[in-house]
Amino acid sequence: MSNTMKTLLSGVKPTGRPHLGNYFGAMKQFVDNQKDNDCYFFVADYHALNLIQNANELKQGTIDIVLDYLAIGLDPKKVCLFKQSDVPQTAELCWIFNAITTMPYLMRAHAYKDAEAKNKEISVGTFDYPLLMAADILLQEADIVPVGRDQKQHVEYARDTAEKFNRIFGDTFKLPQPLILENVETVPGLDGQKMSKSYNNTIPLFAEDEEIKKACMAIVTDSSGEIPTNVYAIHRLFRDEAYLKKLYDENKGKYKILKEALITDVIAFITPIRERRKELAKDLPAVLQILKQGGEKAKVRAENKMKEIREKVGVGF
Repeated sequence: MSNTMKTLLSGVKPTGRPHLGNYFGAMKQFVDNQKDNDCYFFVADYHALNLIQNANELKQGTIDIVLDYLAIGLDPKKVCLFKQSDVPQTAELCWIFNAITTMPYLMRAHAYKDAEAKNKEISVGTFDYPLLMAADILLQEADIVPVGRDQKQHVEYARDTAEKFNRIFGDTFKLPQPLILENVETVPGLDGQKMSKSYNNTIPLFAEDEEIKKACMAIVTDSSGEIPTNVYAIHRLFRDEAYLKKLYDENKGKYKILKEALITDVIAFITPIRERRKELAKDLPAVLQILKQGGEKAKVRAENKMKEIREKVGVGF
């Protein structure tokens, strides 16, 4: 590895089908950055336990995420692809962080505030989510963490926690930086809101052609304007501005034609990665071996860092 390479880390919870918002908001950055960085990408199965308490569902979701990662172009020869639970040192470090973190500080987290606002009964796992995320980031000594703008707080929590630990126990952790693609930081959904499974306004990343057609035709349009804003906002993910200006100028008010043009471009984009995913799914033992090897590599790296941390806090001799 070159000395100029940065360590890049990110993870995705195995909680449902990815959509175009997930891809352009975060996943695409993984592929774009794998050549020039030392990359660690993990399936956040411990984080997912806050939402999924069904073993079969969690296992299947984990396999699905690995297939998704590989299908979009992650190369296991270039990146370390692993399962969060294969690195138990992460939970160990999270507990150490718990000991130096106050409850009011964690109460500032978006996930906690959202749950509280909805009068939900909040689990300890949800409350402690930012510190487990900080442990994920800091244990692998990440320089860069690709996130959507709405997830930037996770990196801020990691930085704050690193700074506090360094003040108490001595210089130990580097301060990670978020990586956000400004032009696609928030991908719009079918209704113009942020594309999100919770809003039911998504175009699935591995959708079949008919599903793509149905979703695109359901995009909400503003009948008072000549250019359908929501259609255009999604279309610009696939075409440059010059191409779109010409297309939309020539078809002002012709929403059906513009939606059909979008459908063509979405299908052209999705088809090759969808078919690649189907091929990968035919050999699950090979996929699981990639995950196992990645876990072993990440675990060794984590244990090396934990030896230093244990000595710093006084539990290691």
